[in-house]
Amino acid sequence: MKLHNYYRSSASFRVRIALELKGLSYNYAAVHLARGDHKKPPYADLSADTLVPLLEIDGAQLSQSMAIIEYLDEKHPTPALLPPDSLGRAKVRALSQSISCDIHPLNNLRVLKYLVKELKTEDESKNIWYRHWCRNGLVAFEKQLVQLPHSIFCYGSTPTLADCCLVPQIFNAQRFDTDLTGLPRTMAAFDACMALPTFQKAQPSACPDFEA
Repeated sequence: MKLHNYYRSSASFRVRIALELKGLSYNYAAVHLARGDHKKPPYADLSADTLVPLLEIDGAQLSQSMAIIEYLDEKHPTPALLPPDSLGRAKVRALSQSISCDIHPLNNLRVLKYLVKELKTEDESKNIWYRHWCRNGLVAFEKQLVQLPHSIFCYGSTPTLADCCLVPQIFNAQRFDTDLTGLPRTMAAFDACMALPTFQKAQPSACPDFEA
């Protein structure tokens, strides 16, 4: 199993967390997004969307972090990253998609680069854009958590797909100095995750391509 990823990519980070939670070993293949290596051979010949992560497994290439994680969860069901009941799975998927579909696309590296390169946005204006949409999305995420029973992690007493999404988003939010005050449930779930060795092993600073 080979994971093509970039240490700073939050989508790649999600998959690394899932792999660590399930105790699955993999070969780490670095793709430097900031340098544009994802758009050049040999990676561009392998990846249809020229994005990361890409997981090579059982002779197939899987893209999109959410699809990869759910595939891993089906193939290796213990520990489960989705609850056993339909309602619980829907709640966890809703939390996960609030980050992967609402927050992340607006703050993806290619969007931020487009703002600067094509729209001639100043760096600080780009950062204001990031912080606005990230904060807005996390406030909505917090409201979702408040509607759920109190739990250690985002949903329940063990990490789920939602936690795989939350932790990378908070890492990015901190990197851009996003205001994270007034999000007690969100930050409590983040802290609970980061107390676990599995999450620590998956974080950017633990990656072989990490750049300080």
